[in-house]
Amino acid sequence: MPKVNESNSSPTVQRMDGEAASAKKILLLKPRGFCAGVVRAVDVVKLALEFYQPPIYVLHEIVHNKHVVQELGAAGAIFVDEIAEVPAGARIIFSAHGVSPQVRSEAKSRNLNVIDATCPLVTKVHMEAIRFAKQGFSIALIGHKHHDETIGTMGEAPESMFLVSDVEDADALTVPDPERVAYLTQTTLSLDETRDIILRLKERFPSIQGPPSQDICYATENRQLAVKAVAPLCELLLVVGSQNSSNSRRLVEVCGNSGVPAYLVDDASEISPEWLDGVSNVAVTAGASAPEVLVQGVVDQLRSRFHFNTLEEVELKDEDVRFNLPPELKILEPRLQSVTN
Repeated sequence: MPKVNESNSSPTVQRMDGEAASAKKILLLKPRGFCAGVVRAVDVVKLALEFYQPPIYVLHEIVHNKHVVQELGAAGAIFVDEIAEVPAGARIIFSAHGVSPQVRSEAKSRNLNVIDATCPLVTKVHMEAIRFAKQGFSIALIGHKHHDETIGTMGEAPESMFLVSDVEDADALTVPDPERVAYLTQTTLSLDETRDIILRLKERFPSIQGPPSQDICYATENRQLAVKAVAPLCELLLVVGSQNSSNSRRLVEVCGNSGVPAYLVDDASEISPEWLDGVSNVAVTAGASAPEVLVQGVVDQLRSRFHFNTLEEVELKDEDVRFNLPPELKILEPRLQSVTN
């Protein structure tokens, strides 16, 4: 498939069905759906269930998608909110969003067999927090309160970290030494919103330091850029993803900021006919924790129920990112393909 010249913001559009141009068209965005961290986390649970047999406990949702959680639950995974819910000596998987040192300590005290499915890009932020804290910096963590990832990152240096959720928080931030301030970000934020917060922090703290490379993950960025590219071509965007998925909600916001209405749906059953009244071009994408089967369900619904009979794939950038399994499961890597196919 032709790719976009990255010096040009115009997307590549390829017709998928060979039909002549139609009055009602679906624009299917690429990249979309599962990122490498989600693929890894889901594979970890599947492999653990296959090799160790149920029950396998998982702290929090392995990824923020209700269909994925339900599927893994049916296969024998038991999702818990607290370490205390796990029987002593049992096997537990930490979710892709990461956990705090306190949680790791609690797991050790209960003699739990831990498999860590934390996304490597989240681990990167944790390591940056530890480094800045050891150097005596106050750290502004740009993120959303109560999100699992933010809670885990804050736990790495609670005395040194300050949560900044918006520009107003940046304005109100008070630190012991304005000359020793650093910032980090949650990996699933809006690029535009984060940029505004960072600019305000730099205005207030001119010597502020940031991470060596951007904390917002490649998949979050690519999906947001794809939405921006397709917004001028569509009248409506449907984002497949769960309500508690931060990166999915950001896609809705990004499209709305472009002046095009967007809606977040867990699956095809949540599509409202009123949204599609008078709409001839609808775009479809998916958050980084939404399975492709749900995307295809939405496309099928648009075709069969709402008579969108032309499908084009709009590709902004190809993704070819893979993460290794955690050390606890490396021995099972040769079995991965047969388990996940």
